[in-house]
Amino acid sequence: MHRSTREIRLAEALVESADTLVDGFEAAHYLSRVADHCVRLLAARAAGFMLINEDGTVSLAASGAHREAALDLLRAQRGCGPCLDSYSSGRPVPPVSIGAARAAARWPEFTERALAHDIVGTFAVPLRRHERLLGALNVFVATLPAGTSPEEAAELRLTQLVADCAALGLQNHAVYVQCRTVAGQLQQALSSRVRIEQAKGMLAERWSTPADDAFVALRQYARRRRVPLDRVAQEVIDRVVDEAALRREAGREGDAGGQGPA
Repeated sequence: MHRSTREIRLAEALVESADTLVDGFEAAHYLSRVADHCVRLLAARAAGFMLINEDGTVSLAASGAHREAALDLLRAQRGCGPCLDSYSSGRPVPPVSIGAARAAARWPEFTERALAHDIVGTFAVPLRRHERLLGALNVFVATLPAGTSPEEAAELRLTQLVADCAALGLQNHAVYVQCRTVAGQLQQALSSRVRIEQAKGMLAERWSTPADDAFVALRQYARRRRVPLDRVAQEVIDRVVDEAALRREAGREGDAGGQGPA
């Protein structure tokens, strides 16, 4: 591949890997797109990711090129295979001949399936972020160069770079979701507080009473009926609350009554 062409394709792969700060993100679809870039970058037959969650749940994602073959090869690694070797060691599995692996009884089920799909060689790199292992990226090729070469080492490093960027993308999305969740909770809490303050002000003005007394009435009313204080505040704002019952709470002393949500 012409050098400038590979550089452009690598840049495209890195941009794709970084595009995770979006809503509607799906890890499987994202990893499939990254696998597509691996196939183009490495002139491979197919590629796929094995994503392993902390609870041991395994998810698979494969390139569009020879997708079914790639998924079949990933499924064939239930007990052993290049993905699991790379994941368990945290290190790359260098390019290996499927024929040689079969002769050595290495990954029996995987090698049988690979030969059935005309896969000549394979290699894998860990999907990791710092010390945290997320899975592995497996590349399947139709040809292997004779012996070990600097080009082969460069291919492995390039694959690891793409896998590292994918792991970063996954982690960034997890942080994004967490931040969005916290921001939503804070916004909800702020909106609730605004409604409560508005209801207090409305009642204080309507009843010609201090705002603190209006708040006590709101709280008591909510507790006795075991409903959220925010809901009572909204009913006051919408003028649908039982105001007679609410005013009776204003006349009660103390905080007697059921302990409902406030």
